[in-house]
Amino acid sequence: MQHSVSSSQTHIKWIALMLTNTATRYGALARFFHWSIALLILTDLALGVIGDRTPRTADTVAWLQTLYSAHKTIGITVLLLAVLRIIWAVTQPRPVPLHPERRAETLAAEVVHWALYGAIIIMPLSGWVMHASESGFAPIWWPLGQGLPFVPKSEAVAHAAGAVHSLAAWVIYATVAAHIGGALKHQIIDKDATLARMSHGRAAGNPEAHHGRAAPIVAAGLWLVVLGVALVTGDQAHDTTVTPVASPAQIASSVTGANWTVDTGNIRFQVAQMGANVEGEFADWSAQIAYEDQTGNGSVTVVIDTTTLTLGSVTDNAKGAEFFNVAAYSTATFEADIARTDGAHLATGTLTLAGVTVPVTLPFELAIEGDVATMSGEVVLDRRDFAMGTGYADESTVGFGVTVVVTLTATRAD
Repeated sequence: MQHSVSSSQTHIKWIALMLTNTATRYGALARFFHWSIALLILTDLALGVIGDRTPRTADTVAWLQTLYSAHKTIGITVLLLAVLRIIWAVTQPRPVPLHPERRAETLAAEVVHWALYGAIIIMPLSGWVMHASESGFAPIWWPLGQGLPFVPKSEAVAHAAGAVHSLAAWVIYATVAAHIGGALKHQIIDKDATLARMSHGRAAGNPEAHHGRAAPIVAAGLWLVVLGVALVTGDQAHDTTVTPVASPAQIASSVTGANWTVDTGNIRFQVAQMGANVEGEFADWSAQIAYEDQTGNGSVTVVIDTTTLTLGSVTDNAKGAEFFNVAAYSTATFEADIARTDGAHLATGTLTLAGVTVPVTLPFELAIEGDVATMSGEVVLDRRDFAMGTGYADESTVGFGVTVVVTLTATRAD
């Protein structure tokens, strides 16, 4: 009985020894984190490159949804493993450098090591923030929900997170290449035990050697520069200037005697993609309005800059030739007569969009207090009327109905 207890204790100690690090070797758990994260990162980078190079068409949308869902889910898996890896690393001794006398080489290797630690946190986390802050069609498969606490649905946040994610990708390309190149150099040229320590836990190195303190500081400085550049460029790419102000010099209008100037407003729309509602908006548009509040009659011309369209993660696809085709048709125009009947208002006219003109009637509510008018209206359009998404023959990928919501506040100009 005593022999059995002693044998069990010895077995447990042996397992603990194999799992943990020493000054000269990596334990099994550290090696598991290293190789599993490496495999997942390389897979995720490949999926991202494939996705970026795949044309956005009706034939590829289902494939892209699966690809990006896998990409996002793997990214979150990397993030969770990275957190566990870092927690484990701070509780374990880190094996000493094999060639501490080569100061420059050792410093470079350790900077890459710390930069990779930053990458496996910053890259997936920025991708998750980008996903949570925008509307998109590729859900995360983990049962964690699609949002994040304290992350609002915001194009500005999505652009900033996207810029960080994109620049972090270049950092990870460089650091992974340097890491692999260094490992091959140690294996082929130096013929030392660097790769063997991480592949099967071979012990090597002088236990009296130690790591320098400069590497984590240099790596942190590198990431501060990367984050700063990404946030600045992301802010510049996302121009939040909205100009929904009437300007006769900007728009060709048949309206005469325009007497209302738009102060603020929004043109938003919603469409179903893969069964989930995605919200979009036009940032830049102009309106010229003539309205007589005593009779309830008037006219309106609205010109929309379709190049300022945003539609979550599928913005580029929506701007493409299959939908808004902004390269050929950079503006959309709504021209209508306004009439009031029994207190209700209708703007009845035509909408010219993507080169197609369709009759449209927009019912709206109007409240006037003194010289300030507040208006809100909603209409459902059918994308097929504008020959949009003809390759998407059913609603399994993109819905037919598009709900357009218009709100504005205007001031009497004369």
